[in-house]
Amino acid sequence: MTKLDTRIAAVTNEIARRSGKTREEYLARIAFTRAHHPPRRALSCGNIAHAAAACSVLDKARVAGGEAPNIGIVTAYNDMLSAHQPYETYPALIREAARKKGATAQVAGGVPAMCDGVTQGQPGMEMSLFSRDVIAMATAVSLSHNVFDAGLFLGVCDKIVPGLVIGALTFGHLPAVFVPAGPMPSGLSNDEKVRVRKEYAAGTVGRDALLASEMKSYHAPGTCTFYGTANSNQMMMEFMGLHVPGAAFVPPGTPLRDALTARAVDLALARTKDGLGVGEMIDARSIVNAMIGLNATGGSTNHLIHLVAMARAAGILITLEDFAAIGEAVPLLARVYPNGAADVNQFQAVGGIASVMAELAGAGLLHVDIETVAGHGLADHLREPFMMGRELGWRDAPAAGEHPTIIRTVAAPFEANGGLAVVKGALGTAVVKASAVKPEYRSLTAAAAVFDDPEKVEEAFRAGQLNRDVVVVVRFQGPKANGMPELHSLMPMLGLIQDRGHRVALVTDGRLSGASGKVLSALHVVPEAAMGGPLARLRDGDVVTVDTEAGILTVADAKTFAAREAAVLPLANGPLDLGRDLFASFRAVVQPADQGAASFGTRLLGGN
Repeated sequence: MTKLDTRIAAVTNEIARRSGKTREEYLARIAFTRAHHPPRRALSCGNIAHAAAACSVLDKARVAGGEAPNIGIVTAYNDMLSAHQPYETYPALIREAARKKGATAQVAGGVPAMCDGVTQGQPGMEMSLFSRDVIAMATAVSLSHNVFDAGLFLGVCDKIVPGLVIGALTFGHLPAVFVPAGPMPSGLSNDEKVRVRKEYAAGTVGRDALLASEMKSYHAPGTCTFYGTANSNQMMMEFMGLHVPGAAFVPPGTPLRDALTARAVDLALARTKDGLGVGEMIDARSIVNAMIGLNATGGSTNHLIHLVAMARAAGILITLEDFAAIGEAVPLLARVYPNGAADVNQFQAVGGIASVMAELAGAGLLHVDIETVAGHGLADHLREPFMMGRELGWRDAPAAGEHPTIIRTVAAPFEANGGLAVVKGALGTAVVKASAVKPEYRSLTAAAAVFDDPEKVEEAFRAGQLNRDVVVVVRFQGPKANGMPELHSLMPMLGLIQDRGHRVALVTDGRLSGASGKVLSALHVVPEAAMGGPLARLRDGDVVTVDTEAGILTVADAKTFAAREAAVLPLANGPLDLGRDLFASFRAVVQPADQGAASFGTRLLGGN
């Protein structure tokens, strides 16, 4: 086995040291739960009868007897989300696979799953980030009946997988396997889709042309094929060992996908025998692997929020500086849109995650020896699944470098450093998806145009006020202000300004879609403006510098800037409609973005 890179080891050791107390408390809670609340053992006859009442005769006997393992299915199925529509048939497949092994499976509960592609630029986007916490709580409710020996978690998209992970970790004594659904077939090319969006932003094509383009892009069941937050989720589950090896990007509705889903049942049952709970399986090495994967593949910046919260749910404390340190050690090995032209289907066809992981492992840039649901460390994840007739098998994936426009080697990477960067200075601390931005655009010093409302950016763009070198600042978009909506709808406009020959950057305490790229964007600025952060003191015309190479986010004449009075959170325009008023309590207690933006009041998630 290749010796682990000393830089990776140093970050891992520091995280373990920093997390010593919280991790110890978390593991003690698992031990207490296992000793005092073992599944089904303390339930009364009436409790058991309720739990088994709707089962078949055979399953009813097994559930009531208490000897056969019972798997709880937590599903994010709905048929409005293309990525989650395939889950409609999974429970029946899982139940049958469990019966063949002498076990049972029941749908423990459902969790909400909203689509940011639908809510982009709409009021519902203000509930998007908080939906992660609702999903975590719904997962806990689903498992609260204490009749399950393991869990299968069915989810794919942006907040859904992080929420499921957080919820699963609150039942850390139970084994957990995460079950993806796979990407939709490739449709309209990403470059063509972006071209039409820009033409619409410029007013040269109408809504009919835009709608036709979008319908060709998003056209079938399965995950969207760009490498955004949803597909970054699946990558992280592989790097953390929470998937059946190689399951991430296998298309839905195929024999291989069904075989992998059935195999998830086998692995869950195997972990019930060896007693490995998900909370014990996930440790500092697992979390570092997820950070390695994000950097090596140019994954979504949303995970600089989500992974922090996921780690804290297991008593593991990570910081933005940890991401930056990993980025210094790990090169960028993959180019998948928005970092390149290929989509996830093309990425999978040339080796995908298995090829990237194998290359990293060979260079000592991955913790291969972590605990996994497959039980063999990450060795099986370095290979790709395939069908041998009716049997599921694994084989060596194509070597990195065989298709160098999509996956490269550590010796000849796309870039020497990973896809994520941290910038800080007088304006606070922010994250940048540097891998999506051409090197010549990764730094900018220019006069700021400051906005408190994303809609005002579009008005200024339409009026021609942004046709210059400009740093567009959109503030009061953090979790405390309005739930930290994604600002993806700004990207066609800002990209068009750049195409016209101007230099442009975005600075915001909000988020961008994992699909956003091309424009230099400093995101998740902390402290946020609604908490009196530095962005609240910016004025139009202030000269701002964003420099990913130097790690700088600052403003000229810092002394005058610091003496200014901060602007205050603007009053909402109209009522908090479409359900947003229900989330007032979340906004009141939410933690900062760099601490995971969680609204739970638990010790492990940074609450009180």
